[in-house]
Amino acid sequence: MQFPVTVIDQLDEDQLRKWHDFYGVTADRPRFEEEGIWRRTQQEETAANSGWSGAGDARRRIVHYWHQYGLVDTTAAPALALIQMYLYHSVAAPRSEIEEAWEQNHAMLAEGGWKQAGAGRFELGDLRVHMTRFEEHPEDLRAGRRLPAGYEVIDTTFTSVNTFPPRAVRRRPWEVLNHGVRVKDTPGQPVYADDLAQLTDFLPFQVEVGCGVSYEAGIPPLHRLHEIYHVNTIEDELLGKGFTFVLAPGRDPLLAEMFLQTEDKVAELSEMYRTCFDAEVTPALSALKRMEEAGHMVGPFITNNFDGLGARAGFEEQFMRRYDQRIPPVTFHPDAKALVVIGLHADRRWVAKRARAAGLKVFIVDPEGFPRPDGSWFHYPLEAPQTGDVVVRQTAATAIGELERLLSLGTDQA
Repeated sequence: MQFPVTVIDQLDEDQLRKWHDFYGVTADRPRFEEEGIWRRTQQEETAANSGWSGAGDARRRIVHYWHQYGLVDTTAAPALALIQMYLYHSVAAPRSEIEEAWEQNHAMLAEGGWKQAGAGRFELGDLRVHMTRFEEHPEDLRAGRRLPAGYEVIDTTFTSVNTFPPRAVRRRPWEVLNHGVRVKDTPGQPVYADDLAQLTDFLPFQVEVGCGVSYEAGIPPLHRLHEIYHVNTIEDELLGKGFTFVLAPGRDPLLAEMFLQTEDKVAELSEMYRTCFDAEVTPALSALKRMEEAGHMVGPFITNNFDGLGARAGFEEQFMRRYDQRIPPVTFHPDAKALVVIGLHADRRWVAKRARAAGLKVFIVDPEGFPRPDGSWFHYPLEAPQTGDVVVRQTAATAIGELERLLSLGTDQA
């Protein structure tokens, strides 16, 4: 296993310009970094997904990745590569399950050809893994959190050679865990409309975009990351049967792939980043830019997406996806009369709350579902649109395209 790992070989001039302008170290924010955190806990609030049945059920699984990308020289043009890789996995379970998992992990390391380099440390070329077992985890002690008697924890950390994430990065998943389980909002009684025609009475507007815009650019929805990092039983989720958390420590699917299919798995870890880099600005984003230029839309462009498409469309992005604060600051333009939320579900609902508090009318564009692999429709309802909101069950391409035509008609008739 050798690093750096090529993601796109021999970039052309347009790709090199894209990298330097929007992704490299001179960009407006560090898009050369990719990060994700999931914490799955077995407790009463998560019983439907975790199998919790009583106080003795407190299994826990944390997955955190922090990767860095950059350019590397080749014999021809530079290549885009995964420069540094950091993957952290922590699992808590009853001692008998931990003991079995500990033995399985060591067996898989041997089968995968990893060489022991010290107590709990193994190497495979340029990749390192450190595996530690705790009766009481230091972060639980720090937080005053106690697991049931007889529980233990295994931490497994993968790092590419010469990768040393800052302490603030390494502690981030535990800070997220300390926030507790996300509480779902209670829906109100929004108005459902066929299009965004009502928005023409609330100009100019601001937008907040989620992964719906990215999905139209060919970027997979975030459940693809759930598949890659084995967060949930995604097969049941896609079949509309709900989902369960991956919690059992034995033969953990993510660790099994990292131990046994290392090169293929590391290549898969960069799949989402490569897809984001390859994606092109969508017609909906281009239409929004024309509306901004016409004065119908004002900025900044509020985004939860790490793909950079908003910046590439020419917007000043205000990036909302962060782990260090649950309610990020939001800049509403003093002239804005409405907020249009496009393709965004539960996790990033704070901006709309602040918009309502600021007196803005909230419009939500979301088809409330997506096609399953078999072509059928997976119903994915919005969590909590509120009374006074207007919901348009359309894709971004359809809703924004129709809005642009409405605005053009209004201008012609004036």
